[in-house]
Amino acid sequence: MATQHQDASEVRWSLDDLYDSTEALQNDLSDADRAADEFAERYRGRIGELGAEALAEALSTLAGIQERLGRARAYAHLHWSTDTNDAERGALLQSVRETVERIQQKLVFVETEWTALDDERAEALLAHDALDEYQHYLETEFLRKDHILSEEEEKVLSEKSITGKDAWTRFFDETLGAARFELNGEELTQEEILSKLYEPNRRLRRTAALAFTDGLKERKRALTFVFNTLLADKASTDRLRGYDHWLESRNLSNEVDDATVETLIDAVTGRYDLVARFYRLKKQLLGLDELYDYDRYAPVREADTEYEWHEARALVLHAYEDFHPDMAQAARRFFDDEWIDAALAPGKRSGAFSHGVVPSAHPYVLLNYTGKARDVQTLAHELGHGVHQSLAREQNIFHHGTPLTTAEMASVFGEMLVFQRLMEQEDDPSNRLAMLVAKIDDTLATVFRQVAMNRFEHRIHTARREHGELTPDRFAEHWMATQEAMFDGSVTLGDHYRHWWSYIPHFLHTPGYVYAYAFGELLVLALHARYEEADAGFADQYLDLLRAGGADWPHVLVGQMGVDLTDDDFWQKGLSQIETLIEQAEALAGQTPDRVPRGDGAPRRS
Repeated sequence: MATQHQDASEVRWSLDDLYDSTEALQNDLSDADRAADEFAERYRGRIGELGAEALAEALSTLAGIQERLGRARAYAHLHWSTDTNDAERGALLQSVRETVERIQQKLVFVETEWTALDDERAEALLAHDALDEYQHYLETEFLRKDHILSEEEEKVLSEKSITGKDAWTRFFDETLGAARFELNGEELTQEEILSKLYEPNRRLRRTAALAFTDGLKERKRALTFVFNTLLADKASTDRLRGYDHWLESRNLSNEVDDATVETLIDAVTGRYDLVARFYRLKKQLLGLDELYDYDRYAPVREADTEYEWHEARALVLHAYEDFHPDMAQAARRFFDDEWIDAALAPGKRSGAFSHGVVPSAHPYVLLNYTGKARDVQTLAHELGHGVHQSLAREQNIFHHGTPLTTAEMASVFGEMLVFQRLMEQEDDPSNRLAMLVAKIDDTLATVFRQVAMNRFEHRIHTARREHGELTPDRFAEHWMATQEAMFDGSVTLGDHYRHWWSYIPHFLHTPGYVYAYAFGELLVLALHARYEEADAGFADQYLDLLRAGGADWPHVLVGQMGVDLTDDDFWQKGLSQIETLIEQAEALAGQTPDRVPRGDGAPRRS
């Protein structure tokens, strides 16, 4: 049992709730393998002839097999994530992936036979009460029928992914996980050196940015090759499946149509003026003549408050408690039951995530906690995911997860709750300004930067398909063009910044992912506005929304909260909320006449 006053360096998760040994994992996989053989023997070639009750029984059995496979895969991934340098962990991860994929191939027929039904037969089954528990899953699968191949073809694609896409993304993760970046004689991990960009000392920020760039340049050849290979792999898969463009499969998976995504992207790129407006204000607050890329996340106060782990825990839990006791209760278990790994450690995967595992287990949260204010927000963010995943355990495995468009909803809402609590407790205008600027920094990164990265993805996927392999310089050109468009002259991007496309994992792990961050942030701004206006019943409705998981279409689920995703003005309303935050910062800046000292004696120009 974890203690309330432990240090972050002591916060390591226990995976015993999944398996207490690798032998237990292997036994579970063997049982799943036998169960898959029995399932296939009973149902292969018969899915189309099953009645609703029989199909429900088959899906219940299939769910049990998928639970075992998901649990094994989660254990191997989580075990590896805390030490990607450990060869034995890497070997276990690969072994489990290969075994799971082999077993999954025995079950592919369910998808291929279901999507082969004619529309009338499928609609009749979907209308039957016996399939209510599986309706949305079956409905979304059927919509993919034009992109599903034959059973044998699906098996080939599944097996080849192990030594294809999955292998290359693992190589990317391990390359950057093992990378060390030299800063002032010290060898730092990616997480550690990027944290220096949030320091008040400008010289340190600049030196860290250049040192990080040097490390990326040393690995330029390998990283460029990985990018080119995975871009080609996706182009091949999209062509085989008959997708019209590189983002179509992601939109379908996100349960959102192309037009909605295009409207979102157009709305955000159409308000790049907000980015420029904010960074011009921040340049003024920092007392700089020119704002460089490494200045973007600089705090507007000289000191950056440090938060001990127990302080971060208390802040997040109190904010969640104020919203709803059930939300705090769900989050508290992550601390008490060792579901979090927060320590900095060699070889540990960078960044942060919450893994939902499977409904019969519980989620796990990974952080790299350095004690900064943004780490408190990251904790709130990942615990938002974790609470969502915990509450959605009421659903079966087919509806436990959510599409990416709503996956970021609970995480960003959790951040917003913590931010509002901190603001309410602060009376000093200078402190409020510093907190508000940091929040706007995060909001711009979540909305505008993610859409700018989507524009980068669009360019590189298109270029790879139309012109072939890209050189590092071509990647850099696409990167700089999309980033400069967002900043609109408000930030000077140094030549070193040309290499910073090469370390972002989402481009490789989940192509097309990034716009979901903007979707989630703008959705949360709308939800939070509703929360401030609504009666006491809002919190109960919100938790019911989280409990629903992915059991219905996103627009239907959030529509129950009074949010209309089909409204053409929806995105503009969210962007107006961001503009309001910037206006508040400008007003507070007027109440804070003293310019913020840089504290490093650095020249005003770099």
